[in-house]
Amino acid sequence: MSGNALFVHHEQSLKYRFHDHHPFHPLRLQLTLDLLRACDALNSEEMLITRPATEEELLWIHQPAYIEAVKALSESPPDPAWMERAEQYGLMDEDTPYFPGMHEAAAYVVGGTITAVDAVLSGRADHALHLGGGLHHALSAKAAGFCVYNDAAVAIAYAKRRFGARVLYVDTDVHHGDGVQWSFYSDPDVCTYSIHETGKYLFPGTGFLQERGEHLGYGACMNIPLQPYTEDASWMECFETSITRLIGYFKPDLIVSLHGCDAHALDPLSHMHCSMAIYSKMPAILHRLAHAHCGGRWVAVGGGGYDMWRVVPRAWSLLWLEMSQHPLKEALDREDRPQTELPQSWAGKWQSQTPTPLPAFWLDDLTRWEAIPRRAEITAKNRENLAVALQDYPRVP
Repeated sequence: MSGNALFVHHEQSLKYRFHDHHPFHPLRLQLTLDLLRACDALNSEEMLITRPATEEELLWIHQPAYIEAVKALSESPPDPAWMERAEQYGLMDEDTPYFPGMHEAAAYVVGGTITAVDAVLSGRADHALHLGGGLHHALSAKAAGFCVYNDAAVAIAYAKRRFGARVLYVDTDVHHGDGVQWSFYSDPDVCTYSIHETGKYLFPGTGFLQERGEHLGYGACMNIPLQPYTEDASWMECFETSITRLIGYFKPDLIVSLHGCDAHALDPLSHMHCSMAIYSKMPAILHRLAHAHCGGRWVAVGGGGYDMWRVVPRAWSLLWLEMSQHPLKEALDREDRPQTELPQSWAGKWQSQTPTPLPAFWLDDLTRWEAIPRRAEITAKNRENLAVALQDYPRVP
């Protein structure tokens, strides 16, 4: 498989920052960049500097009045009249509060994902990664779940408008990818897929089996809601079976995948019990499927993940190691390998800033994890949901 990949980034994306104590903190990205550089897995030749999205591009997904509100609430301080209206646009709650420079920072996030899509569909690279992206909860006229503008949805619209591409969107964040789903719910040329903790217990409360698209888009939407405390084996069984069946059925020109890493057992905002192993295996499956079904064309973005010290840097680094086919990833994939240590220079730089001991190894030592008592019941329920999700999708030779 090709390792022709670009890492899309701009320092402006680090300004997408609500406040110092907010869980969606740009330090997650800085920690990842430092880890990749510490293991010689990212160089300047692989990096692609991005641009901000234009207002015309934002309007492909977002309502004019909403963009006007985001701009007005980005001022420091905003006009009091706009502050009184912030709540109706989802920009007043503790999840997604307005902040100075919000519009520009969010526009750079969107522009980064557009840049990644353009690099792949123009033939400049087979794969492109924009870890600053992944704002999948933003709706047409409302912010939600830490997301102001929906970069994935705008970039998919760009792929359609500029290149006429048929796009498969794959969301592996533990929270349902609602904003992208609703943006293309009746579009037969964009298939949205999300595997997540069931919305019965977790924000945003959507992503159920019966959400399958509407009108011409019926069938171009698949959700795999999983039970709380799902572990690696069940998660991977459901993911690999469903995404392999779906891509053969849909036949995309491009995969756009979102890689939140909040299904990890250490994440404070969900109830899953997965390890770092799934964040090594899922990108490998997508890499293989991209080459098998759409000429290798694959764009990936970041997303959630709120244990920013122990989980996010490792998970996002594993994604880039896979996309770039770095030799370290091959070593980590060997079943007979001993545990591979993280660079000591990385831990040495950051350990003083967190009271939590930083991990010493790339993958988790599962011999130290307690077993989930309801494993059999959880696995059976997940298999039931998987069967229902797949019932309208025939196997394709």
